[in-house]
Amino acid sequence: PLALGLYTVNAVYGDTITMPCRLEVPDGLMFGKWKYEMPNGSPVFIAFRSSTKKNVQYDDVPDYKDRLSLSENYTLSIKNARISDEKRFVCMLVTEDDVSEEPTIVKVFKQPSQPEILHQADFLETEKLQTLGECVARDSYPEGNVTWYRNGRVLQPVEEVVVINLQKFVNRSTGLFTMTSSLQYMPTKDDANAKFSCVVTYYGPSGQKTMQSEPVVFDVHYPTEKVTIKVLSQGNTIKEGDNITLKCSGNGNPPPQEFLFYIPGETEGIRSSDTYVMTDVKRNATGEYKCSLTDKSMMDSTTITVHYLDLQLTPSGEVTKQIGEALPVSCTISSSRNATVFWIKDNTRMQTSPSFSSLQYQDAGNYICETTLQEVEGLKKRKTLKLIVEGKPQIKMSKKTNANKMSKTIICHVEGFPKPAVQWTVTGTGSIINKAKETKYVNGKFSSKIVIAPEENVTLTCIAENQLERTVTSLNVSAISIPEYDEPEDRNDDNSEKVNDQAKLIVGIVVGLLLAALVAGVAYWLYVKKSKTASKHVDKDLGNIEENKKLEENNHKSET
Repeated sequence: PLALGLYTVNAVYGDTITMPCRLEVPDGLMFGKWKYEMPNGSPVFIAFRSSTKKNVQYDDVPDYKDRLSLSENYTLSIKNARISDEKRFVCMLVTEDDVSEEPTIVKVFKQPSQPEILHQADFLETEKLQTLGECVARDSYPEGNVTWYRNGRVLQPVEEVVVINLQKFVNRSTGLFTMTSSLQYMPTKDDANAKFSCVVTYYGPSGQKTMQSEPVVFDVHYPTEKVTIKVLSQGNTIKEGDNITLKCSGNGNPPPQEFLFYIPGETEGIRSSDTYVMTDVKRNATGEYKCSLTDKSMMDSTTITVHYLDLQLTPSGEVTKQIGEALPVSCTISSSRNATVFWIKDNTRMQTSPSFSSLQYQDAGNYICETTLQEVEGLKKRKTLKLIVEGKPQIKMSKKTNANKMSKTIICHVEGFPKPAVQWTVTGTGSIINKAKETKYVNGKFSSKIVIAPEENVTLTCIAENQLERTVTSLNVSAISIPEYDEPEDRNDDNSEKVNDQAKLIVGIVVGLLLAALVAGVAYWLYVKKSKTASKHVDKDLGNIEENKKLEENNHKSET
């Protein structure tokens, strides 16, 4: 490279400077010498080499002591390049007849340290011009320049908005430069997350280069421009008994720490932190809630609905009624929204609401009226009615001869609640029969039956007793030798109605056939009417006399 038409050697600070002698070695060379020129032009010789004796001599120059080396081809090397080595050096070749000289310019370059932003502001305030920091790049040669960047874009000076002041200091002992650039800046809210950096531009042996600092983000303070109130709750809806947490926030930085909360029914705001908690809220907490800054400059509001659900069951609890009585039942609902109501009896969901115009034993049980608000999780109410239907014991007795003709079954059909206790006795003797069998007690009904094979006519008594009354019914039973007409047992379930309907149909058919037979044989009946009627009465009277005699004999024996 040439500087002003002269040969130039570019060297890096601290490295070795190598300067070849750019003269052709002439014939008859006696010696070669190197010198440098002072600013006033006077020479200072620093190295000598004889071409004949091959010896090298270095002049006593303090700046170059132990730093010089002169080769056989008269190339001069200087170790540990310094800024003071930036001079004009001259190579001289001397013969008896002539002195040849060739100058060389030395340029030294030093890369600065990485720039860093010092004295950073703790925070920035909007609408206020303040010092953001200082960008420092040390030990540069030649001097460099500093540029500020925001989010990768150059910050250009703007009066009262961007003010940049660059200062350069030189170390007199080393000759190195330190560049310091301060930045005064008026931030806005948009600078909250902006990255600020600085770049130093310097020169090296190969030309211009740059080096960037680490980016810095500043905490930008700005006033609150808007407040917001929110309801913090566990679900989407609020019901009675829940806790409500109100949170008020401002969009300033730093955010406000205190607010005024306005509660329905309160005329003055309640001073609190950014949260306000209400516990075990009731339905009267429904309304508009507000919050503002403590100076009441800004405000926000929200509406809260506290859902409720009331259930009134009439009657409720344990209710005791008599069979046949009427019992009106009502389940009244009051709620913040439409509620779903359903009834359960003895763990089974009912299709309709219960209504009792004439209570029966099967109406007794545990009734539950339950209601829910489907849109409000966890809001459910229920009340219970335990209905007890009481009745005095009612008895109906029946008898029939068993198929084997060896015994008779006597049945005592009992109704009543509480369940009556049944006792069988033999009338006259007073003896108690303990071999009775009972059917299952369902809907206030059951049967007690005994199987006997009486040798004589007897009278059996069925006694049914509960807390309300004692009921006694007797039935005459003939000896086993006298067959009795079978009597159907009462049934406790719905099948009895079906049996009765079938029996009515059969009876109707039989009656029709009998009427037809009666019409067909009317003439025959007129003919034999007198003789048959007389014979029938005789037989019936004999039968009655014989049966009455046996009953009298049995009664006489019992009395004896």
